[in-house]
Amino acid sequence: MRWDIFCQIVDNYGDAGVCWRLARSLTSLHGQDVRIFCDDLPTLNLLASGVDPEIKRRIDIQPWEASHHNSRHPVETPDVVIEAFGCNLPERYLAGLLIAPKKPIIINLEYLSAEPWIVDFHQKASPQAHGIPKYFFFPGFQENAGGILLDPIPKEPLLTEQWIPESLETSWKLLRPNTKRISVFCYPGVPLLKWLEDLATLDEKFDILLTHGQREQLQFSSAHPTQPLALPDSIQLISIPFVSQDEYDWVLSQCDFNIVRGEDSFIRAQLAGKPLIWHIYPQEDGAHKTKLAAFLDLYLEDASQELKHAVIAAMTWAMPSEWYQSIDEWSAHSKAWRADLLENQADGGLAARLMGFVA
Repeated sequence: MRWDIFCQIVDNYGDAGVCWRLARSLTSLHGQDVRIFCDDLPTLNLLASGVDPEIKRRIDIQPWEASHHNSRHPVETPDVVIEAFGCNLPERYLAGLLIAPKKPIIINLEYLSAEPWIVDFHQKASPQAHGIPKYFFFPGFQENAGGILLDPIPKEPLLTEQWIPESLETSWKLLRPNTKRISVFCYPGVPLLKWLEDLATLDEKFDILLTHGQREQLQFSSAHPTQPLALPDSIQLISIPFVSQDEYDWVLSQCDFNIVRGEDSFIRAQLAGKPLIWHIYPQEDGAHKTKLAAFLDLYLEDASQELKHAVIAAMTWAMPSEWYQSIDEWSAHSKAWRADLLENQADGGLAARLMGFVA
């Protein structure tokens, strides 16, 4: 089948990350023809760099405006159109679908959520005045939700680094032996510097891998933005370059603890089988708090009372000294959660469930 995925990038990387991973899942695992129409090609191409050229070649990445070219370049009618995260289709593209001899189905691919209500709305019809069938599709962790994106299915994190991506070789040489590694990818507005200062009070050494732009964010949040950041020797800050999606997946698998944000990195951190802080995108109406609580209800369902308290404290940015004593139990829990997740998604997760629904 031919699929058109429409992606408007709202939050830097997350939306593009999900659309790209879905496109590669549909092509590489299910042999589908996929086009992505995106309003921010530089970001999408950055995330897609470093991937197997054969996969990249099979996905047609187009600028948003290309979806409604003039009659000399008619856009072929797809079988399935995906509005990622409820973005509206361009009017001229929709007009083209209305006069096409065969009508596609339109899928409104929603944001991932663990909230119980999504199961009731998942796969429900959304009748439109134009008459083209449209449905809601809710990614989720529950068996009767839309699933999560698994491609590529992560291998067990390596105990020894047999391979280091070229783009990360310089950063990796700075890592110290017998030192815990934490990757950091979060939004502004959290007390990250204070968090790191508190981390330094623990009886451990930490190498902190800061993703692209995080050091500047840290510097800006310090009391003296023009002076170098002063942290004790137990903490080493290492800035890593902007890396492709696959390379970032690898970074998550090589760290002991990950701070992530958005949707794509949130799933990949869980599939890395390591403890994580999900810096969920803050919404003015506080909806993110409900979403986080729903995830924690699922994530901590089988956890001890002590671990529940520790993880909830960590996820709400309590200082590490308040919860780090539970890190070993949390690490074991993360591995078990990863195994449960893979078992629950053994049908192939989101891409396979979409295929089944469309069929």
